[in-house]
Amino acid sequence: MGLSVVALSKRYGDSPVFDQVSLQVDAGEFVAIVGESGVGKSTLLNCLAGLDDWDQGQVLLDGTDVGTLSADARARLRRAQVGFVFQAFHVLPHLDVAQNVALPLMLLGQADSARVQSMLEAVGLGGLGARLPQQLSGGQLQRVAIARALIHQPRLLLADEPTGNLDPRTAQQVMSLLHTQARRSGAALVLVTHSQAAAAAADRVLELRADGIHTLATSGLKSQK
Repeated sequence: MGLSVVALSKRYGDSPVFDQVSLQVDAGEFVAIVGESGVGKSTLLNCLAGLDDWDQGQVLLDGTDVGTLSADARARLRRAQVGFVFQAFHVLPHLDVAQNVALPLMLLGQADSARVQSMLEAVGLGGLGARLPQQLSGGQLQRVAIARALIHQPRLLLADEPTGNLDPRTAQQVMSLLHTQARRSGAALVLVTHSQAAAAAADRVLELRADGIHTLATSGLKSQK
């Protein structure tokens, strides 16, 4: 079923962040969201995950209305159904690569070393499971983050500027990996980015503005299906 967002609006006090945002992201689909700094792209991702509250509208993940859930129920939903990839990697320095990737499974009580090793192979980190994060390059760290985000087979994958700290060649490799692995797992992928190069691989590219979300038809970007 994927992700459905219906007329979502968010304010900080009397200041609107965004208004009347509606979109549908199907399972296995890749949608990129671009927009000016300060328009609320990261805040929108937080709303999609149930981390932030909103003032009006609905967020539904596979038919579950996230806004009606308690804080504990939202946390359980995120743990089981949502994966995050961030610009800053957010790997834990005191855990090795395999342990970092295994974290979502451990939180779910589903420790599975074979699945972890298979995921490491899938993201090109086979044989590096025992290394500590400080022994890896930026591109390798982002691969760890992607593997960790996908290891529990989430229904929704959220990526917030995941290539922002990477050189162009590594960024292209990471985006290809993120897209391929999300599609293989059947996750709905929502990417927030300033990079047109990162957005160009998406099935749809949308622009977030104060008055809602709009399809882009800019040359080099794919228009809405």
